[in-house]
Amino acid sequence: MKKCPVCDESPELSPVLTKQGVEVDICLRCDGVWLDRDEIYHFTRRPVFIRQKLKEGLEKRFMSSRKSPINGEPMMEVPIFDGDAHIHYCPNSHGIWIDKNEFENFPKDKFLLEIDEGIKEEAKWIAVRKMSGQNTAHVELTPLPNLAFSSGSVLVGMYGILTFLLVFSVEFFFLDPSLALMIGAVMSIIHFALAPFLMDFTLKFLYKVQWLKSLDMPGYLQEFIVETCSQQKIKQPRIGLIPDGAPQAFTYGHTPSTARIVISQGLLDLLDEEEVEAVIAHEFGHIMHWDMLVMTFAQLVPLVLYYIYRALINLGSTGKDKSSGFRYVIAIGAYILYIVSEYVVLWFSRIREYYADRFAGQITKKPNKLASALVKIGYGLAGEDSKKTQGEKKRSDLARGLEPLGIFNTRQASALAISRGSNSAKVGEEIDKEAVKDIAKWDLWNPWAKYYELHSTHPLIAKRIQLLGNLAKSLGQPPFADLNDRQPETYWDDFFIDLFVHLLPTIIFIVGLIGGISSIMHGINHFTFNSPTININWTFFSLIFIALGIVSLFKVWYSYPNVQFPLMNIKALLKKIKVSAVSPVPCKIKGKIIGRGIPGLIYSEDFVLQDDTGIIFLDYQQPFAFVNFFFGLLRAAQYQNKEAEIIGWYRRAPIPYIEIKEMNVDGKTSLCYVYHTKVIFSVLSIILGIYLFIFF
Repeated sequence: MKKCPVCDESPELSPVLTKQGVEVDICLRCDGVWLDRDEIYHFTRRPVFIRQKLKEGLEKRFMSSRKSPINGEPMMEVPIFDGDAHIHYCPNSHGIWIDKNEFENFPKDKFLLEIDEGIKEEAKWIAVRKMSGQNTAHVELTPLPNLAFSSGSVLVGMYGILTFLLVFSVEFFFLDPSLALMIGAVMSIIHFALAPFLMDFTLKFLYKVQWLKSLDMPGYLQEFIVETCSQQKIKQPRIGLIPDGAPQAFTYGHTPSTARIVISQGLLDLLDEEEVEAVIAHEFGHIMHWDMLVMTFAQLVPLVLYYIYRALINLGSTGKDKSSGFRYVIAIGAYILYIVSEYVVLWFSRIREYYADRFAGQITKKPNKLASALVKIGYGLAGEDSKKTQGEKKRSDLARGLEPLGIFNTRQASALAISRGSNSAKVGEEIDKEAVKDIAKWDLWNPWAKYYELHSTHPLIAKRIQLLGNLAKSLGQPPFADLNDRQPETYWDDFFIDLFVHLLPTIIFIVGLIGGISSIMHGINHFTFNSPTININWTFFSLIFIALGIVSLFKVWYSYPNVQFPLMNIKALLKKIKVSAVSPVPCKIKGKIIGRGIPGLIYSEDFVLQDDTGIIFLDYQQPFAFVNFFFGLLRAAQYQNKEAEIIGWYRRAPIPYIEIKEMNVDGKTSLCYVYHTKVIFSVLSIILGIYLFIFF
């Protein structure tokens, strides 16, 4: 709880969103603003200039009578901008208090912080409501789509479309009837029969999984599993342990009687006992709903559709084959249905995740424990006590799940910061709820989050927390976090700008491809034996290469701002809402590398970094995939448990991560050359275009 250092009776500060897309704390009486550590750099395009002015001001600091909103200790008054403005600085938290009238003395061309007045008025109303003691009463449970109906309609619908396509192909003699039957039957049998054993093999040799006996498990976990199996009248599943510090859990198998639940050592280290039970209960939800079987058959439909598409495309034709045109039409139709069915399966998977969450909340009667586990696993927020014991034990962290039935999403988590501090700080540790709200706002407000969720097997974590909060209210409990703040703007303008920049080189390429083919065909049509040369419009091609190079350079400039990389912390980065995979925040982070990106995977090239405010995923990329592979296999291990300085670009897609530009460890620098390669190829495209324009 942060208190105003100026007003009488020290009213509580209220979180208010700025027009820059970052939440700050303000006093609703005096309009003073509190900026947590490094937040000031979100409001300037000249972070190095601001840092220099702060450094100069700190040399002239003097004791102030005002108390820090964080810890109540005296702050220092600091003159900045050659004494034109004064701020108050907390030496312990490194936060900054700025009086309302002092903002007028800040240079407007270098610093701009604008409060959303609508959000400010709403904050006042919330504060009055809170003081009056009004609270949310018992609420009705939000209904989910009927699981039986959605399962039946999805499976019947997709298999009906698949059957229709196979029958249609047979009737037009594009497929032999026996072949059509074999396609569906053989692929279904092979996929269903072998999938769990292939997973067993993968886990054993790539992830070193250990299958536990009851006595090998922690006592509380053994008791919970036995009790749950007894209540649900199912056979106790096999429990596998991945010996890695990354928190992860997932289930697979044929039926409830042959199910396996796999957890990682990091899950047991990171979560308290009730949170672990909630995660295991989530996996039991998948087992009780037969999700392993249902999702296996659902995923077969797009697989078979894609096989039909490839078979029809690759089917040879002769000069007498009059069916080739129809065959290609059906092949294109199969491909379209394949794409559609993929999105149906993803939607279907997200629905089942909601049901698994609800099952866990209802069976444990503690939905907030699953919500807090999701926050720890999925958001990378440091708890209140993690600073005190940082670095006491090694923990590597997972950014990718292994199956759609995991506790969080595989595709979302490819760029993921997923856990917090040390083992000794985790039990009974309070999660910063305000930080949860800050990071969840990106999930709920930024249109990019909707885009990523559309392509995901799992719902966004913020949406899962909302529904778990609704379940908690229905049980008469307060929600884990109130994620119902009013959205200040749509953010669609930033999304469309990002999307346009992202697609611009592709658009130019498609235009060039269509125009080039048209030009060549025109030349062929005018080919004669008297004039045996094909006239090609080289001017057109040269302009396309020049345009492609220019727009690619623009995209690099937009997606890789390379001017200033201010020193920041993870918590401050997570507050940024106007950020995406296309439009990043350049930054410098100092912390400790505590693990690889994927737990137990011997060739994982990515890292996880921890500072005193949280943990974030580090994306190590080189221009060629084989370089990434050999780096992960041969060199990545030497960076473990080392202090590092990372220079790069903070992005969200949808989970927060930093794409590495430069990594400094033990006085040695490792560079990633993706940025440089993109610049080189863009320039080469321009040079090639100029060459064609001049000499052809």
